[in-house]
This record gives sequence, C-alpha cells and structure tokens, in this order.
Amino acid sequence: MLVRAVGLQKSYRDAEGPIPVLTGVDLETKPGEFVAIVGSSGSGKSTLLNVLGLLEHADAGDLWFDDVRVSHLSRRAQARVRGSRIGYVFQAFLLISTMTALDNVLMAARYLGRDRRVALDEANRLMTRLGVAHRTGHYPAQLSGGEQQRVAYCRAVLNQPPLVLADEPTGSVDDEHARVILEELHALARQRKTSVILVTHRPEPAAEADRVLRLRDGKLVRA
Repeated sequence: MLVRAVGLQKSYRDAEGPIPVLTGVDLETKPGEFVAIVGSSGSGKSTLLNVLGLLEHADAGDLWFDDVRVSHLSRRAQARVRGSRIGYVFQAFLLISTMTALDNVLMAARYLGRDRRVALDEANRLMTRLGVAHRTGHYPAQLSGGEQQRVAYCRAVLNQPPLVLADEPTGSVDDEHARVILEELHALARQRKTSVILVTHRPEPAAEADRVLRLRDGKLVRA
C-alpha cells in the first residue's frame, strides 16, 4: 500500500464546543490507483485531504506512507515528506500573487533543489498540455479562475510525486479543460503508477475512478 490511514479523527471547536468532522476514517490506496471521495458540501472532504496531505494534524489515528508512519513525525519531518512525496491541487489555488504563473509552477522544483533547466523544460511542457503556456509571464490576478486552477495543477505534479491529492480540481474550469485535467490525472495513475485521491461533489470526475468512496458522518463508506 502507498497510503494507509487508520481511525483518523478530527474535530474543530466553536463557542459551543467541539464539532466532529472525521470520526474514524480508514483508507488504503495502492500505487496507480485512482480513488474518488464524494460527499455533500461541509461533509469534511477538504479536511480529510488536508490530514492525508500532512497539512493538518489528526486528533487521533495513524497515517502511513509505504512502511513509514508519518502521522507522528515532527512538523519539519512531515514537511520533507510532503515536499518530496505529495502533490496537492488546492481548491483555492493558493498561487503566490507576486510571482508569475511559471514561477509558481517552478516553486515545487525549487523546494527540492532540482536543476532549473530540467524543471523549466518540464514546466513548459506541462503548461502547454494544460493550455496555459501563453500565460507563463502573467501574475495570478491577471488569470481567470480556470487558468489559475490549471497553473496550480502544473505546480502540484511537476516533481512527479507518488501521491497526488486533488481538491475539486475541475470546480473552476469549463468542461473542455476539466476533461484535460481528468485525463492528466488518469494518465499519472496508469503510466507513472501515481496514487490519485480526488475529492469532489460532482458525479462526472468520480465516474471513471477505480473506487468511489463517500464521506458520511465522518467515515468513508462505499458509494
């Protein structure tokens, strides 16, 4: 297994006390597997992805990558794992406003200290396939929501991570570009044996997944 989650729990607090979001999530994914997680708005899908992506701590439970238990590593060690092994397509894009589209994509390579010439060539190919090569010198504020989404996708997969987490990756693009992103994600799974976990509330992105799971009452069940 590439990813194994056991009994993940997560709650938030408001003025009235704790609000349970994840109440015991179990999940296993294999290299090359495309898993879609569906659920209603507010069901905790993004929270689950943040926990799997080591962006948030679970309150309880264990998370393993291969044979390494990563849920109890230090924050610095988790950051190293995240940078080298996880590509995250954020729903809110999270592009850096003072950097061009190309430099946002290359951020991933700089984090790992990769050779800039090699990374630049790969970034240009990616951006061409995603239809944003003509926007390399533009800043996020000059891009449409769909263009920002595609730039964010390029950044997430530039380093060819073994795990890609995608939070509503087609939510801001039209049907044509949604199909391009989904085809890219499926190609990662088929050709590079990348494990892809996609969360969505839309039926179309989930239709061709190897498995579809539903987040309900804080747990994952077969959809």
